[in-house]
Amino acid sequence: MRTLKILYAGSPLASSLVLKNLLALGNDHGYEIVGVLTNPPASRGRHSDLIPTEVACLARQNNIPVFEFDHLMSEAREAIAPLKADILLSFDYGRIFGPKFLALFPLGGINLHPSALPKYRGCTPVPAAILNGDAKLGVCLQTLALKMDEGDILAKSEIPLDGSETTLSLMDGDGRQSPVTDEGARLLDEVLSQIVSASDGNSFALPEAEPQSGTASYTGFLKKEDGRIDWNKSAAEIERTIRAYTPSPLCFTVWNGSSLLILKAKVSDAKTSEKPGTVLPYQKSVGIEIACGDGSVLVASQLQQQAKKAMDYKSFMNGARNFTGSVLG
Repeated sequence: MRTLKILYAGSPLASSLVLKNLLALGNDHGYEIVGVLTNPPASRGRHSDLIPTEVACLARQNNIPVFEFDHLMSEAREAIAPLKADILLSFDYGRIFGPKFLALFPLGGINLHPSALPKYRGCTPVPAAILNGDAKLGVCLQTLALKMDEGDILAKSEIPLDGSETTLSLMDGDGRQSPVTDEGARLLDEVLSQIVSASDGNSFALPEAEPQSGTASYTGFLKKEDGRIDWNKSAAEIERTIRAYTPSPLCFTVWNGSSLLILKAKVSDAKTSEKPGTVLPYQKSVGIEIACGDGSVLVASQLQQQAKKAMDYKSFMNGARNFTGSVLG
């Protein structure tokens, strides 16, 4: 039986975790990653060194050809075509596939998307689910369509949420596995195995897919300013925002004229009549309590001043004697 040939498109750590799982399963299940499409190296760190994506690094470790393009124009198509890949798999690649590029693949493409489509179409579905306090996060495999996230559904699943998750924990996990990447790779392997098992030995076909149904909602790019804390909101809303915007863009406020990141926090049962943003009297056994809207109270446990390292609340208070009583924002 002929092996199903795959071009995998992705860039960040989460995408590399999915790729790692597929590489471990592919040989036994009749499919092979014959190339990787990823973003070009980007400047990082103090010295602005050009660093390849995590997907590129993993592919090179496994002797898989790597293709890095700023735009998927004729040059990209000419480089990819000789692979004769049957299908394109995409997760967190970050670029649009045009009709000429998709035409390179007889089976078209499959995209892994962490939401219950058509809910949370777009590039930030996981932060949106956390912001809205959802009890579960959908995971979908959709056929790649010319309009963003409007493809038919090949497979879907759900991840229960307990209200403690961050975007980082759901997507990147501990750097070796995560809820989204584990479930996404499982669904991809399931569909790819179906394609292989249904083959007549020479050709392949996608399993039957279902059109999306229901009301669509959309998510967009997150900007640094989105992380500015509005202390007039409730402590619960602010706490969800902190988790949703970890690791990026992170949540910040202003203290003494400079930026102060609130990295970890929880909602207190206490109530206050103080102005939102006021730092309440310090209780070392509790944490740093801050007044929020509707009299609710947020307890900050990890903070980071501009140009300084992140600190637990006790270490922070040791060097911030005038913090109590100040009004943030």
